[in-house]
Amino acid sequence: MLDLPDIGLYRTTQALPGHEEAIPAGSLVYVGQLANGGTKFVVRPGNNRRNRWFWGEPTTPLRSPSWAKTLKKLPSEGFYVLPETLEFSGGARWIKGAIVELGYNGEGKGILFVGEWREDGTENALYFSDRGMLIDDKLMERLIWAPILPTKVADAAPQPANQF
Repeated sequence: MLDLPDIGLYRTTQALPGHEEAIPAGSLVYVGQLANGGTKFVVRPGNNRRNRWFWGEPTTPLRSPSWAKTLKKLPSEGFYVLPETLEFSGGARWIKGAIVELGYNGEGKGILFVGEWREDGTENALYFSDRGMLIDDKLMERLIWAPILPTKVADAAPQPANQF
């Protein structure tokens, strides 16, 4: 049995031998496994919707444990809490504890999108822009997971019987 990485997001540090153009060094990849428990594979991003990558074809079978050991494991895309306040030029800042969305560029570099509540909006929801801020790996590794559950409009949370 091959010693291959867990399913998830990675940044390549070396090109995949024999597939150097398709899977170059310094790129975001997803390691997956066929539904039947078969061969693991590696794939580059297909398209990005709402700050998240979706994966497509072609997939490349992952058969090189030595190359797999060169992959840098990345945190899952999703929602996190800032572990510290971030100061920006011009006096802007994102405060410690702010809800942020973590995404990635095609090179596997982390991008943060801060959650915003629109005072003039009609929905009781946070908004995340499609423009974020590149972050370094040190900050990315310190982000704190925020367990925000995904739902579909049809699956909206039930309303309590007694409302205040």
